[in-house]
Amino acid sequence: MSEKLQKVLARAGLGSRRELETWISDGRVSVNGNIATLGDRVGPEDTLRVDGRIVKVKAEDETVQRVIMYHKPPGEVCSRNDPEGRPTVFDNLPRLQGMRWVQVGRLDINTTGLMLFTTDGELAHRLMHPSNGFVREYAVRVRGGMTAEKRQAMLDGVLLEDGISQFESIEDAGGAEEGANHWYKVTLVGGKYREVRRLFQSQDLDVARLMRIRFGDLKLPPQLRQGRWMDLTAEQIKPLIDKVDLKGKKYTGLYGRARLRHQRDQKPPRKARRNPYRR
Repeated sequence: MSEKLQKVLARAGLGSRRELETWISDGRVSVNGNIATLGDRVGPEDTLRVDGRIVKVKAEDETVQRVIMYHKPPGEVCSRNDPEGRPTVFDNLPRLQGMRWVQVGRLDINTTGLMLFTTDGELAHRLMHPSNGFVREYAVRVRGGMTAEKRQAMLDGVLLEDGISQFESIEDAGGAEEGANHWYKVTLVGGKYREVRRLFQSQDLDVARLMRIRFGDLKLPPQLRQGRWMDLTAEQIKPLIDKVDLKGKKYTGLYGRARLRHQRDQKPPRKARRNPYRR
């Protein structure tokens, strides 16, 4: 059976569906020697190339995927390559053989906290899509006086440059009673560009620190330090794929020694050394 071209490329971990659609439009993808177009379908018998390199087409039930959680520190950009030479969120991720990490959403350079990465571009696309309704929770340290009117305005909805945004909830999390450095926990669905910061700025409140602490039911573990990652277990992955209605997928759910063994298996074998004493 054939599948949409961008879906097959996403499953191979080459990028998100949106990114891959751009590659197809730019003529970087070919099928059986012909430049591909959006809407093309491919099957296991087709020869698929990206930038001239063959991409192996695998069926959904033959593909083993991974999902990891990463604790982003400040100063890292959510890009594979930064023209300014700044560190990126990909620098500290485990190396892969024949696949690549696709990030689920973005955090701005000064925002810290929970990020998800997967080798399954289709899963990343569905996790990011607003229709699936994943709630993001943030811890926010705010400068400025929060009033009942400002709180209610952000709950009711604020018209920003790219549409109406609102918080699902705003919870007091302690700090100074008035003025600077008061903490709040906020939740929202979706993830527009700098949405949390812009909502507070709309009420003349300045965000001093911002940290994502939850995505859906996944909470940032206290033991996961900044710049470190961990594989999600099968029990953690299952609710994600059930919610976005992905069928026929295999995920490693690796942890501990199994995770290290999997990483070792991904590395190419070492070249045999010649014994200098052997003639």
